Amino acid sequence: MKNIRAIILAAGRGSRMKNLTDDNPKCLVKLHNKALLHYQLESILDAGISAENIAIISGYQREKIQQQCDLFKCNEFHNERWEQTNMVYSLSCAKSWLKDNICIVSYSDIFYEKSAVELLINDNSDLSLTYDKNWLNIWQKRFENPLDDAETFKLDNQNYLLEIGNKPKSFDDIQGQYMGLLKFTPTAWNYIENLRSNLPKNESDNMHMTGTLQRIILENKLKIKALEYNGKWGEVDNENDLNCY
Repeated sequence: MKNIRAIILAAGRGSRMKNLTDDNPKCLVKLHNKALLHYQLESILDAGISAENIAIISGYQREKIQQQCDLFKCNEFHNERWEQTNMVYSLSCAKSWLKDNICIVSYSDIFYEKSAVELLINDNSDLSLTYDKNWLNIWQKRFENPLDDAETFKLDNQNYLLEIGNKPKSFDDIQGQYMGLLKFTPTAWNYIENLRSNLPKNESDNMHMTGTLQRIILENKLKIKALEYNGKWGEVDNENDLNCY
């Protein structure tokens, strides 16, 4: 195993889950009687990353995340400004890992199989992500009009990302669904840190992930590799999504 660690972004509340997150962070919402966080941790562990090399970034309901870290014997980083910041700021709370290690980064409101993690582990790119080419099957169950929620995802003929996160005009603008599972080498993370350092503080604090990836694409200095994933996965944005899976 390469020197690889894993970071799960679990700082937010997930307000769209309404009362399901009154007393728990979103990652502890249960699907088939198992917390979403447990799906992620089990897949990461099954892919060969040890618990001591896994960290969860906490924010809302920190003590609940700390209990999970104790249960799985993994690490915690805390975003004390979770209410005022976005995902990339939360990730920066683990910069001590990111600047020295290859890191798999996972959203905490998704589930996937170990093969998704293995795709990233076995890829040699500085920055890569997994995507689902058959995304529409899921989105038609989740949304009356999938284009209302979907975002652009365009690839070149070598599967490098050309565009992500914009409003699509048609299904032709969506060659796959970004899953919320990525890999950063220290080179990629340093690039993002330099990008953030040149932005006003408020803008830097509120960078979301797809917006950051699109900035990288536009600067055209660091390529983003997209890896097609064909296993089971899903994301849970609201209570209705639980019924879809």
